[in-house]
Amino acid sequence: MKFIIRHEVRGRIRVHMVLKRMTYEEADTLLYYLQSQPGVSQAKVYERTMDAVVCYTGCREEIISALKEFQYDRTEAPANVIENSGRELNAHYQEKLIEKAALRFIGKMVVPYPVRAVWTGLRALRYIFKGLRSLKKRRLDVAVLDGTAIGISVLRRNMETASSIMFLLGIGELLEEWTHKKSVGDLARSMSLNISRVWAVRDGQEVLTPAGEILPGDEVVVHMGNVIPFDGEVTDGEAMVNQASLTGESLPVRKKLHGYVYAGTVVEEGELTIRVKAVKGSTRFEKIVTMIEESEKLKSGAESRAEHLADRLVPYTLAGTALTWLLTGNITRALSVLMVDFSCALKLAMPIAVLSAIKEAGLSHITVKGGKYMEAVAEASTIIFDKTGTLTKARPTVKDVVTFGPESKDEMLRIAACLEEHFPHSMAKAVVREAKKRGLEHEEMHSKVEYTVAHGISSYIEGRKVVIGSAHFVFDDEGCRVDPSYAEQFEGLPGEYSHLYLAVEGRLSAVICIEDPLREEAKEVIDTLRRMGLTKIVMMTGDSERTAAAIAARVGVDEYYSEVLPEDKARFVEKEKEKGRKVIMIGDGVNDSPALSAANVGVAVSDGAEIAREIADITISADNLEQIVTLKRLSDSLMKRIQKNYRWIVGINTALILLGVSGVILPTTSALFHNTSTLLISLKSMQNLLP
Repeated sequence: MKFIIRHEVRGRIRVHMVLKRMTYEEADTLLYYLQSQPGVSQAKVYERTMDAVVCYTGCREEIISALKEFQYDRTEAPANVIENSGRELNAHYQEKLIEKAALRFIGKMVVPYPVRAVWTGLRALRYIFKGLRSLKKRRLDVAVLDGTAIGISVLRRNMETASSIMFLLGIGELLEEWTHKKSVGDLARSMSLNISRVWAVRDGQEVLTPAGEILPGDEVVVHMGNVIPFDGEVTDGEAMVNQASLTGESLPVRKKLHGYVYAGTVVEEGELTIRVKAVKGSTRFEKIVTMIEESEKLKSGAESRAEHLADRLVPYTLAGTALTWLLTGNITRALSVLMVDFSCALKLAMPIAVLSAIKEAGLSHITVKGGKYMEAVAEASTIIFDKTGTLTKARPTVKDVVTFGPESKDEMLRIAACLEEHFPHSMAKAVVREAKKRGLEHEEMHSKVEYTVAHGISSYIEGRKVVIGSAHFVFDDEGCRVDPSYAEQFEGLPGEYSHLYLAVEGRLSAVICIEDPLREEAKEVIDTLRRMGLTKIVMMTGDSERTAAAIAARVGVDEYYSEVLPEDKARFVEKEKEKGRKVIMIGDGVNDSPALSAANVGVAVSDGAEIAREIADITISADNLEQIVTLKRLSDSLMKRIQKNYRWIVGINTALILLGVSGVILPTTSALFHNTSTLLISLKSMQNLLP
C-alpha cells in the first residue's frame, strides 16, 4: 500500500496512508496487521488523519517492507477484534463533546438572549423533574441538589447561571459515561476468548483443528480443565461446568446430554462433546460486558464507600443551604452552598480512578477482573506461589527419555505426547513440543482418556492400559512396578530434573526427564515484594521434598510445602484467611484452581491451564514474573490516589462553601469552580499511576 513518511526518529515512525478515507474497520485491520509484525512493540492508527505510528525494536527496513506489502484484501482481522475494538465508541464520544462545546459557544455568540432564556428554561425541566422523582421516592440524592440549584436559578431569572450549571453537568456526565464504557470495553476484550485450536470430531476421531474452521453443526470435544470454545448443545458426556465468568455462580453446574453450554465457561470435571450453535465471539463479549456492568465485582471497597458517603452528604448540603439562608437572609449566599456538593466529585472521580487503573494494568499485560481485587492486592500480607510454571519458567523442556524396556525413546515419547496433548499443564506441553520437534506423529491411537487432577492420565492403547504422571499416581495409586533388572537404572535417575513416569500394563516403561529451570527474576521479585509489605511469602508444590527445598532456598521464601495436593493448597489459604490475613495465590495449573478460588486474590499465569485463568481474579503474562511487582505497585498507587482524591475533594469544596457563605464569590463562580475542580480531579484520575 502507498504511504508517506511524516516523521521518523530511531525506533519510531509515523506514516500517512494514501487513501480517500479510512473506515473504523480499516483502521482496526491495519492496527491488527501492524501489531502482528515481528519487532513491533507498539502501534496506533488514527482513522481521521489516516496516519499510523509504529514503535519498533527490530529492523527499520522490515517495518517499511511490511507497510509496503499491506493490502486490505489480503489481511483478515479476527471478527471480535473488528466488532469490539472500541474505536467507534471513542469517535462517538469525541464528536459529542466537540458538538456540545461548539453549540454552547456558537449559541452565546449568535442566538438572542430571550431565545436562549426560553431554551434554558425548557432544558431545566429535565433536571427539576428528575429531582422531584427522587423526592417522590423519598431519596435525597445528587439529582435533588442539581434540580434545586437549577430550579432556584431559573426562578431568580438567572438563566446564565442555570445554563452554565447544566453545561458543566452535561460535560461531566459525558466524560463519566465515556470513561466507564471504554474501561468496561477494554476489560471485556481482555477477558474474551482467544482459543486458536479445538478438538473436533471427524469420522469418529478427535482431530486438533483451527478454531476458525469450525462451523455451526460441527461437534467438538472439551476435556477437563479446558474452556468451552463455542455456544452449543451437549451430545455426549457429563461434566461439572464453571460458569462464574458469565453468571457469577460460585458453584459449578452439572451439564449432561441435551444440556446447553456457553462459550467461555470451563469444564472443571468430566468431558463433553458439544454440537456447535454459534461460532462468533460477539455474544461472549456482550455477556461479559453485561456481567461487568451489573456485577459488584467491578467496585472496590473504596468505590462503594465513596458512593455511600456521597449519598449521605446530600442532606447536609441541603441543610447547610437552608441554614445559610435563615442566618443571613441572603439567597445568593445560600445558593453558593447549594452549588457545591461533595457527592458529585466522589461519585465521578473514584470509579474513574479504579477503571483507569484496570486499563493501565492491561497495558502491562495484566488482566484485572474488578477494582476490589486491586484493593485486596494493596492490603494483602500473605502471598503463595505455585512452583511449576510460576517460580520456574513457563516453558519447561524435555532433556531426556529414559526407557525401562525394549521400546525406543521416540516410541515412548510418542505415546506420552498422544496422551498429554489433551491436558493443559506446562509439563504436558513440554512433552508435546518435544515430540513435535522430533517429528513424531501421534494420531489418536488410544481410547477415552481419564485425567486425575494433580496426579496423572490413564487410557488404553491397543487394549493395553497406559498411565503417565507422578510417582505417587503411577506406583501408589495404579500399583505399577519397576522390573528388577532395571532397579539400579531407576535409582540412578538424575535428581536435577522433574520426572514424568510412563507405565504400560502395570510395568514402568519410561521416565521423561524435564528441566524446569528457575526464573532468573524470581529471587529479586520475592525480595521486592517483601520490601513492599508482604510479610509471609510461601511456595507450594507437588514436587518432591528435595526439589522443593532446593528451589525454596534459592528464591528465599519464608515457608515451603512439598508434595501437596490441590485441596492442601486451598486448605492453607483458608487457614491464613482465618488468621485475618489477606491472601494472594499465584498459580498456573488445574491443580491450583481450588486455591485460586479460595484466595482473596487469585492470580493466574496466562500460559497455564484455561480453568486457572477463568477462575483467577487477575491474569499476568507468562513472560516475566516482575508483573507481580508491577501489579502491587499499581494497586498501592491506586489506593494512594483514592485517598488523595478524598483530600482534594473535601478541601476544595469546603473552601468554596466558605467563600460563598462569606460573600467572596457568587453562586455562578462557585458552580464553575466546583464543576471545574470535579472534572480536573477526574481527568487527573485518568492519568497513569506509574511513570
